[in-house]
Amino acid sequence: MKKLSAHRTVLTLLGATIILLSPATALAAKPAHGGGGGSTSVVTGNDVSWPQCNKSLPKGQLFGIVGVNDGLANTTNPCFSTELAWAETSVGSTGQGKAALYVNTANPGNLGVADWPTSNTDPLTGAVDTDPYGPCTGADDQACAYQYGHNMAELDAQTRIGSNNPAGFKWWLDVETNNSWETSTSNNTADLEGMTAYFESLGSSVGLYSTATQWNQIAGTVSSTSNLYGLDSWLPGSSNLSSAKTACTLPALTGGKTTVTQYVTKRVDYDYSCI
Repeated sequence: MKKLSAHRTVLTLLGATIILLSPATALAAKPAHGGGGGSTSVVTGNDVSWPQCNKSLPKGQLFGIVGVNDGLANTTNPCFSTELAWAETSVGSTGQGKAALYVNTANPGNLGVADWPTSNTDPLTGAVDTDPYGPCTGADDQACAYQYGHNMAELDAQTRIGSNNPAGFKWWLDVETNNSWETSTSNNTADLEGMTAYFESLGSSVGLYSTATQWNQIAGTVSSTSNLYGLDSWLPGSSNLSSAKTACTLPALTGGKTTVTQYVTKRVDYDYSCI
């Protein structure tokens, strides 16, 4: 099936997975002092991930959001532990928790990807997972897309964050077109539903990071019966603190609330809490 993104291709050759990709746009973060608006007070949070490995991290941020992956949905941020420790030093004077997590998302479909599921068997426990779209048999369909998302979320929560309690964090799903997606919005939606179902099974809350344009291209309109409906939104795209505050009034991606907005100043991303 034709994919939305030409930025990365996944092939299996002689049992090895080869990933060809262009540099992905990443959520960057530096000190939030002044919030880009000229003030000396800290008014924003920050997000960090693999691009900030072994670099100086912000100080005095109101809240911190840490990327779990290394740019792809099936990878691990090598600096996760250090960056989580940084996030937990946040001031925490907003409606956000001091530390939250975000994960890269993707739906590569059955293109010879080594970790594409061929059944609903849980990769860690061996149990058979419940799939609202029916049995996964390895096909490029909603059932296996759901299972793939469920598996990625489980690996994020149980192996990629070490011994940290996964239920103790809010999990944001980073949904961007620079990752691999299918042209089938129904398959992509099923994938994201699988991720959401796993995180919510832990008792965690889930939110969505995307622009309206990217979300509509990847997932389209979400039914009110979907577990994606009504989730909090974290909206990027603002250029300064003032526009980030205004963006808090923008519609959420799936009928929920816009609780965080993001703006960029000199290639640095800042996060403003709407609550």
